[in-house]
Amino acid sequence: MDLNGVTDFAPATDATWRDGDAWLGGGTWLFSQPQPRLTRLLDLHAFGWTPVEEDGDGVLVAATCTLAQLARWQPAHSAYAPAAALARQCCHALLGSFKVHNVATVGGNICLSLPAGPMTSLASALDGMVLLRGPGGTRRGLPAAGFVTGDGSNELRAGELLTHVWLPSAPLQARTAFRQLSLSPVGRSAVLVIARRDPGGQTVITVTASTPRPVQLRFPAPPGPAEALAGLDAAAPAYLSDVHGNATWRAAMTRRLVAEALGELAG
Repeated sequence: MDLNGVTDFAPATDATWRDGDAWLGGGTWLFSQPQPRLTRLLDLHAFGWTPVEEDGDGVLVAATCTLAQLARWQPAHSAYAPAAALARQCCHALLGSFKVHNVATVGGNICLSLPAGPMTSLASALDGMVLLRGPGGTRRGLPAAGFVTGDGSNELRAGELLTHVWLPSAPLQARTAFRQLSLSPVGRSAVLVIARRDPGGQTVITVTASTPRPVQLRFPAPPGPAEALAGLDAAAPAYLSDVHGNATWRAAMTRRLVAEALGELAG
């Protein structure tokens, strides 16, 4: 798609945000449809961020890290191996060719805020924080699970930029169970469930794709399926209904995948 209204391209490091700007990471969505309001693109790669940085406190994933780079991540800290495996599962959940995976970015996927965005699923399931930079250099951090507020909506303010996702050490070491379901073998995720069990026994269940925003259930001790499903019902998720699956089917499949994920963790 040619963006005929864009007349300027500048490194994001040197630019002051103005109306008509857009941050450019991979551009897989930006160039997929007309953008009549845009006049300038600000290149995020000018920041030169390291895709994935890790230490004993956790992992810092740059917004410009591509899904292919994240899927290839081999942690230097062996304790983070469960998180690396989960990251690969989430990357593979994105409907797209290898060309898309080599261009699409972690930050772009989260900021697009589609229910089926697997980077939102990953960051939320691992208790990640999204790190934001605003005009004038203001900074703030938000829990990834609360960043997305609905189908295509989030907490970003005008001119604000998601720079990194911070994943703390403890959830990176937890056991996880991943379940994803689509109406067709290569279709967009209609339900995605990640169950996590921390060493202390806390269990966190994160539901995405079937709901407009992430739904999280937390239990101080490993719950049985009945307890988990009761918690899911109490949360009263607003299940989506569209061409990728109606609300009734998505609700039923969410319950099924929650029970399956818990069964895997119990095993």
